[in-house]
Amino acid sequence: MTAFTVALVLVVAAAGLLRWRRPAWYWMTFGVTLAALRVLVRYASVMDACGLTVPPSRWRLALARVTNRPVPESRPPRILRFRPTRTGLVLRLGLRPGQDAFDVAAASDRLRHSFSMYGVTSREVRSGVVEVRMTGYDVLKRVQMPAKVDTRPMRVPVALREDGSVHYRDYRAVPHALTLGATESGKSVYQRNLVAGLAPMDVALVGIDCKQGVELFPLARRFSALADNPDTAAELLDALVSRMEGIYQLIRAEQRITAAVPDAEIAADIWDLPDHLRPVPVVVLVDEVAELALYASKDQEKRRDRIITALVRLAQLGRAAGIYLEICGQRFGSELGKGITMLRAQLTGRTAHRVNDETSANMAFGDISPDAVLAAIQIPAELRGLAIAGDSTGGWHRIRAPHTSLRQAVNTCNRHADRTPDLPELAPFRPELTSPSEAPVPLSKTAPVTA
Repeated sequence: MTAFTVALVLVVAAAGLLRWRRPAWYWMTFGVTLAALRVLVRYASVMDACGLTVPPSRWRLALARVTNRPVPESRPPRILRFRPTRTGLVLRLGLRPGQDAFDVAAASDRLRHSFSMYGVTSREVRSGVVEVRMTGYDVLKRVQMPAKVDTRPMRVPVALREDGSVHYRDYRAVPHALTLGATESGKSVYQRNLVAGLAPMDVALVGIDCKQGVELFPLARRFSALADNPDTAAELLDALVSRMEGIYQLIRAEQRITAAVPDAEIAADIWDLPDHLRPVPVVVLVDEVAELALYASKDQEKRRDRIITALVRLAQLGRAAGIYLEICGQRFGSELGKGITMLRAQLTGRTAHRVNDETSANMAFGDISPDAVLAAIQIPAELRGLAIAGDSTGGWHRIRAPHTSLRQAVNTCNRHADRTPDLPELAPFRPELTSPSEAPVPLSKTAPVTA
């Protein structure tokens, strides 16, 4: 008996230590079993207390009266599937007649307390079926991406959502995106994860970094073109517009819309073209968009209008040509001048890290979801990397990217430098690599960087 007591004390102590220091390990060893038992045992009573049950049907009441049996109890939603995960539990519920997916969403916070889980979210899978995801611990406190992710062409896993699922940046589904964040909010780390995820793919990376290239030029081996000042950026964007027009001519030449051509072979964008004719897709990363929109003289104003016009054209027409925009900035408001709100309207994906004012959050989510605006301005300063991600459908999630140092991102880009395509239209903007012993040369249209 003494040995059993000692062993029990050691197990309890180990569980408590794991829960404090390694919540993910605790969940996989002890937490998932305890949580599963707690949910299954309490399920009926919790659903009744949360108002997620329906009274028995008339025929069941009539049958009880005829057979002289007790009155049937109210029925909760049916559990169609129960699946433990590495971060929590997933329940797929079949709703009873008269229930709605909004009822489950409205009771999420009560379910979280009743089942003693860290978080509960729900989504409608199809009519009458709702998926409830429960997290057993704070998965965003120490982000650990799963070993296996669903990778596809132009689909990059960049962060972890608060429900434990992976947040992807899918350029085929959401061509253009806006990323906002104040200084030291984690925006640069998010951008590094994006570049590191794109590096192994067959894609051309184009960067515009008007902070003298301090953010993107260390990753230059994987970039087909880079610009570090507004003048070079204007010429680079004009070259991208010319490339876009050339790709459209290629698509027109390959459409072959005749009665004999199958529907699947009619080309409307680069992804409909044969592999040997398909141009390489291009992702354009703008590190600080405000630097492209500010001006102090008439000549700079003309340059600014030229840049914004090119960005708007690429945002409106670039998707079919395989040109995707990733616009980043600390501030993105109408005070940046004409054309800015038109550009924002084309940026479907929105990600907001900690911002310094509500106006910036409104520029990201004001036309999407007021709840997302409220969540964005409540991000604490000590949680770098925490962000709100949404799109034009109105849905949004809390996400956090895993910490990726600049050295890790540089190593990834160097490892896949052989995948960097040479684009003739962008050849003048290809960064030149110099040895560390050489004296630094001012960055210009062809920007030398240190290897």
